[in-house]
Amino acid sequence: MTPPLDSPSPSAPRSAQPRIITPVDLVDLRAAEVDELHYPSATVLVFAGVPGAGKSTALHRFFGAGPDADHPVRSAAGALVLDSNHTRNRLRHRFGRTPYALWRPLVHLAHYRAIRDTLRETQGPVAIHDCATFAWSRALITRWTRAGGRDLHLVLIDVPATQARVGQVTRGRLVNGVAFTAHVRRWERMMRALGAREPGHASTTAPASASAVIIDRPTLRTVSRITFDAH
Repeated sequence: MTPPLDSPSPSAPRSAQPRIITPVDLVDLRAAEVDELHYPSATVLVFAGVPGAGKSTALHRFFGAGPDADHPVRSAAGALVLDSNHTRNRLRHRFGRTPYALWRPLVHLAHYRAIRDTLRETQGPVAIHDCATFAWSRALITRWTRAGGRDLHLVLIDVPATQARVGQVTRGRLVNGVAFTAHVRRWERMMRALGAREPGHASTTAPASASAVIIDRPTLRTVSRITFDAH
């Protein structure tokens, strides 16, 4: 079961003129209203956030990458979706009743290997699930993106820790409390480094990427689609 952000909020009236954002540098969209995010055709689009923030739910909503899939999903618009949950589903068939904690490192290894191979071997947009709370993972994805002559774009789903914890409960996968606290601290450190701990106070340069969108759950609900240039 996925966290409840996959249906638009029915309350707020929408403006008649659609608001389409083509992100450049760092864009703070928290507490905003956006209809569409638009990117170049060869974009590597990373959906980042602490566990429970809503990364998999966003991938499902925008690209049809359901939580039960066990291989990368190709969206109707041509984007290839790499979700670590798909890797976990695939490996679960192999490990059966073995406790997940014992084979979790293999899920991470297989997920990053799939990212590396995809960015080497495919064309067109790629959407990736990654917490982005580890500097080494950000560095790897950045290196592979640049090696493929692509541009890296980030969607940073910024939610309070309590809300992310609820998201974990909803999906039925609680992260160890110590590990989750570490994720939250690293995330907050990254937000502070961007000068973006509070809405409206973002700096003007995204970290090692062509763009970074900081977005909260309410704004994410207003986004009806993510599109890419034709290739």
